[in-house]
Amino acid sequence: MRVKLSAFAFAAAFVCAALLPAGGARSAEPLLIRHGWVVLTGTMSPLVFMKPDILKHYGKSYTVDPIRFKGTSPELLGLASDQLEVASLAYSSLVLGIQNAHLDDMRIIADGFQDGHPGYNSIEYMVRNDSGIKRVEDLKGKILGINVIGAAVDIGGRAVLAKHGLEYPRDYSIIEANFPTIGAMLLQGKADVVSMVEPFNYAPEVQKGAHTLFTMRDGMGTSQMIVLVAREGFLKKHKAALDDFFEDMVRGIHWMLNPTNRDAAITFASDAAKQPASLFTPYYLTKKDQYRDPDGIPDLDALQRNIDTQVKFGFLKQGIDIKKYADLSFIERAAKRYKTASR
Repeated sequence: MRVKLSAFAFAAAFVCAALLPAGGARSAEPLLIRHGWVVLTGTMSPLVFMKPDILKHYGKSYTVDPIRFKGTSPELLGLASDQLEVASLAYSSLVLGIQNAHLDDMRIIADGFQDGHPGYNSIEYMVRNDSGIKRVEDLKGKILGINVIGAAVDIGGRAVLAKHGLEYPRDYSIIEANFPTIGAMLLQGKADVVSMVEPFNYAPEVQKGAHTLFTMRDGMGTSQMIVLVAREGFLKKHKAALDDFFEDMVRGIHWMLNPTNRDAAITFASDAAKQPASLFTPYYLTKKDQYRDPDGIPDLDALQRNIDTQVKFGFLKQGIDIKKYADLSFIERAAKRYKTASR
C-alpha cells in the first residue's frame, strides 16, 4: 500500500507541476557568457557588463564573466577548448584561428575598437627621449617590445619596420611584456621601441621620458583592430539570451559614449581597470582615443585590408574573404531593439 501511495503521490506531483503556469515554474538559470579581454578599457565589451545598473537584461537572461588574457592570440585556446564563449581578437589572431587552429566556425559578431579611424588616435610606438633614435632606420640592431608575439601590435610594428627595409629577425629582435609594465621596460633600457596603448602611454613617467616614433596607422592604415567573436554553434543554441546580451551591449556603448556621462564613465572605467582616473582624463572617450562604433558594428572592409596587408608583408601565407566569417545579425538586431526601446 505504501508503494502504491508513493507512486500515486509522485504521479500527482508530476501532473500538478505540468499544469502550473509558466510564472510558477522555476525559471531557467541565466546564460553564463565567459568573455575574454586584454585591455579592459580598450573595448566596450566586456567593460559595460561590469556596470549592470545601466543594463536592462543582465542577471535575468544572461550574466558575463570577464576573463583576462595577456594577448588576443591566447584567447584562441579558450575558444577551442570551450572555456570561452566570446573572445576579443585582433586582426592577426583572428586569421590564425581560422587557418591554423581550424576554428572555421568562428564568427565575427561585433566591433571591439578601430585603430587609426579618421579623426581618432592610433596606437603609438615610443622610444626614450635620450635614445638617440630619430628615424625608423635607427632601429637596426635594436629591440622591439610588444605584449605577445603574433598580436596586432606586433604585426603593426613589423609592418612599419618592413616599409623601412628592416626585417625580423635579421635586423632587430623582439621581446614580450605585459602592457602595464612595457613602459617601464622601455625607460629601463630593456627595449628600444615599444608598443604603447591607452591608458599606459599616459603614465606621467612615460610622458616625461619617451615620445612617439611612429604609429600603427603608418604600417596598417585604418585597422579594425579588435573584433568580438563566438563560435557558430553557441550563437545558434542561445539566440534569445544573446539577443538580450547584444541589446545591453549597444545600450552600454551608447551610455559610455554619451558626452554627458563622460565623468561618470571615467570613474567607472578607472575603478573597473584599477587604474587612476587621471590616466583616463586626457583622452578617454574623446577623439584622442580609439574609435568604437556606437552600435557595435565592425568595419569589415578595413579588416579585409588588414588581412591583405599581412599577406603582402609575408605574415600570412594566404588571405581569406573575411565576410564569410561574419554574423552581424545579432548586433544589427540589437541596434534596432535599442533604438525602439529608447523612443
